[in-house]
Amino acid sequence: MIDQLKKLTGLKVYESSIVSAGDVTYFLGRRGVEKLIASVGNGGIAGEKVGELNGKPIIVGPTDHANALVIRKSLPWTSPRCLGLIKSVGLGDRLGLATPGHIRAVAGSGLGVFLAQQSIREMSRTQRTPDGVMDSATWGVLQEGFKQGFGSDADHLQTFEDIDRTVKAGFTMFTIDPGAYVDNDADSEPSNVLAEKVAAIGLSEMETDTADLTGRYIGKTFNMDGGEITFDEEILLRAAAKYGKAVVHVAKMFRHLKSVAGGPVEVEISVDETETPTTPAEHFFFATELKRLGVEWVALAPRFVGRFEKGVDYIGDLDAFAASFAEHVAVAKALGPYKISIHSGSDKFSIYPIIADLAGRYVHVKTAGTSYLEALRAIAATDPDLFGEILDFARERYETDKATYHVSADVTKVPPADSLKNEQLPGLLDDFDARQVLHVTFGSVLTADDGEQFGARIRAALKADEEAHYAVLEKHLGRHVKPFSISN
Repeated sequence: MIDQLKKLTGLKVYESSIVSAGDVTYFLGRRGVEKLIASVGNGGIAGEKVGELNGKPIIVGPTDHANALVIRKSLPWTSPRCLGLIKSVGLGDRLGLATPGHIRAVAGSGLGVFLAQQSIREMSRTQRTPDGVMDSATWGVLQEGFKQGFGSDADHLQTFEDIDRTVKAGFTMFTIDPGAYVDNDADSEPSNVLAEKVAAIGLSEMETDTADLTGRYIGKTFNMDGGEITFDEEILLRAAAKYGKAVVHVAKMFRHLKSVAGGPVEVEISVDETETPTTPAEHFFFATELKRLGVEWVALAPRFVGRFEKGVDYIGDLDAFAASFAEHVAVAKALGPYKISIHSGSDKFSIYPIIADLAGRYVHVKTAGTSYLEALRAIAATDPDLFGEILDFARERYETDKATYHVSADVTKVPPADSLKNEQLPGLLDDFDARQVLHVTFGSVLTADDGEQFGARIRAALKADEEAHYAVLEKHLGRHVKPFSISN
């Protein structure tokens, strides 16, 4: 049958994609660098009839949004679903081409995987849409014949509009980010200032009052596995001043999500992109108040001690991280259980064993930018001239683009392309400074409209040698997956 399909359609057929639903057979194929969806039988695909097989029409059409909707309806396993508390990894794809490589990286690990994962901020910077992110995952899942199920993560949502857009596209997990409502100054302010801030929050918005709030915490000790948390007035004031407005915002976002969701959804909560670490007592207060307001979630990302910079390993004292992380896990198990989510989780190889050991099954590791960097590694090997242009452009853009990221790269330590031999270029993806410079400039590179056309050229180069792209993703993301593999 495969040989017949190739001959009748003129396509290079992805054999793993061939699947039947009722009396219709669907498959994905390639003509040049263009991917097309085809069906044998009347399967609803919009396209051109190119022949017949056993009396059934063969239709070949574009891998566009309309046909993605048909595939998701006909083949439910190409649609995302809620994954619940299964140990999991999130694999963001800024280019819309990485899903097959991601699937290969998690194969056999037993982990749940989020394949359609992108923040509203990233969508804006890459000029993608929620529908486009979802469709890319669908086509990659079909290409690989990946039937075990996957999640989708609308990441770092801050407004009702963010929720509405991603609900409409069919996302199943919604990461609520109240970072703008976290008061980082509360870490160092005196008690009288903290009290004023708590009063200014308007405790009625938290659906409580001073007597109820203090009665829930002050003078009480909360026992957890391996430790305890005790609140005095100052600890409570600091936690409430820092996270009180964030509690209110998350509750509003959660209630809006539940009011507009047309099916099952799950929630992650993230305060990782704030300036100061979340103490275990603050985590306990934040989670307790959210539960009291009826918020339900499967994962929470605190702001950990140390530095979780983009694209590089953890920076900080490993023993201090382990001690603090163990306390956060204890809070999550006592108040949930829910998963501890590791944001900016890319390339944090030194702490993966610590996280895996302490969190057990209750962990979610989220990566995104590292897949873009590995795509650039593939380009450095297959199209060094293009990579050199990207490198020099990124060096020019870094000081501007780094503004919204936690990074510390020194761009003066990143050599210009003309100072390097072609065979040296892939090695830049192993250099601290070069990785961060290339990482945070992705939006400028992919949307450059000054004649460079990097976005189109990058995608063309990766499509021309897609197996090279998938290979670097499988290798690098496999290093992320291995410490958490359920088979370990």
